[in-house]
Amino acid sequence: MGAERPRRDMSLLGARAEEQLVVDRMEKTAFVSAGGGSLGSIQVGMLRALAANGVTADMVVGSSVGAINAAYFAGAPTPEGVERLAEIWLSLRREDVFPFTWRTMVTFLLRRDFLVPADGVRRLIDAYLPYRNLEDAELPLHVVATDLLSGEPVVLSKGSAAEAILASTAIPAAFPPVLLERRYLADGAISSNTPVTVAVALGARRLVVLPTGYGCALEGPPRGAFATALHALTLLIARQLLHELNSLAPEIDFCVAPPLCPLRSSPYDFAMTGELIERATQSTNAWIAGGGLRRREIPHELMTHKHV
Repeated sequence: MGAERPRRDMSLLGARAEEQLVVDRMEKTAFVSAGGGSLGSIQVGMLRALAANGVTADMVVGSSVGAINAAYFAGAPTPEGVERLAEIWLSLRREDVFPFTWRTMVTFLLRRDFLVPADGVRRLIDAYLPYRNLEDAELPLHVVATDLLSGEPVVLSKGSAAEAILASTAIPAAFPPVLLERRYLADGAISSNTPVTVAVALGARRLVVLPTGYGCALEGPPRGAFATALHALTLLIARQLLHELNSLAPEIDFCVAPPLCPLRSSPYDFAMTGELIERATQSTNAWIAGGGLRRREIPHELMTHKHV
């Protein structure tokens, strides 16, 4: 007869299984949304693909235009919710967000602090956001802004959603800073445009990063000073994201949805919104089908490059 097999201590296995279950529950996943002006429509396509494939998040972190998308998604983290967000984007014109005219220039010369009030962004929030306070969103939501005096990132997780989003999208000189809790807050792009490290500090151990990319196939700089400044900002965003991802600890798992490439749109141009959403949906679906969610790598589309 063969030797008797040793009996397993089922109580020990049960304890280990329960322990592993606790660990798994602690492995929180965060969707991290970057800034990028009108290129934020690309994130809508990414979110559409993620939602359609059943990819979920435990928290959502956003900065600049990524804060807008994060806030809407956190309020309705479903395929239907993403479709409503797409409808909002498709209805937008540049004048709804950046209402720059000769009158605003005259006002700026007289006032000398910012070009236009953020009335357009506030109207979008008031009309479409299904909750009023950040803590009322269906998913935990964290909006990143910048302390305009110290330059430090400020994470807003409770209180007025409108004020938090306005602060995170307050591009210096274009929109007024937001006075909140005795701090003057401005665009999160200044301190943490792709708030990867913020998400980790909030407890996320798995990151799904949604970059907007940049106009890598533009034949020349966008027309207009503000459009050119926004384009330059997207270049800085890409470089900052590369730096933050490369500096993450090995135990932090991440995946990055590839931005669109080639991209011939500027972050000031809303005319290509529908095309960008559809392209991003298709490319993100292909990325997911190819195992992208399981690969801890930086896509080549995010690297510094241009098309001749």
